[in-house]
Amino acid sequence: MELNVSTSSQGGHAVVTATGELDLYTAPRLQNALAVLLREEVDRIVVDLSGVEFCDSTGMNVLLSAMKRLKERGGSLELAAPRPAVRRILQVTGLDSVFTVVDAVPAPHAG
Repeated sequence: MELNVSTSSQGGHAVVTATGELDLYTAPRLQNALAVLLREEVDRIVVDLSGVEFCDSTGMNVLLSAMKRLKERGGSLELAAPRPAVRRILQVTGLDSVFTVVDAVPAPHAG
């Protein structure tokens, strides 16, 4: 299964949409997208997981390292709309209390 990653950004806010399976083989695609945003000085990233059917520890580590780098400079990373399987992984690993998890992708700020 492939992983498709698309990014839209507006002002210091970006939404990264991932669809497919996030695992050892596909995680570098998400990592690259996040690295580009980190270089662009984006201060808030929302990762839309509504299309992710599977996520392993490699995928979680990619998300964790991006969140850590953002937090170091006062930014934030949120996970939006994870499917039940991904939400379960977050709960089992305790990462649901580390990440900010929201039920829907927030609308971009007007103005």
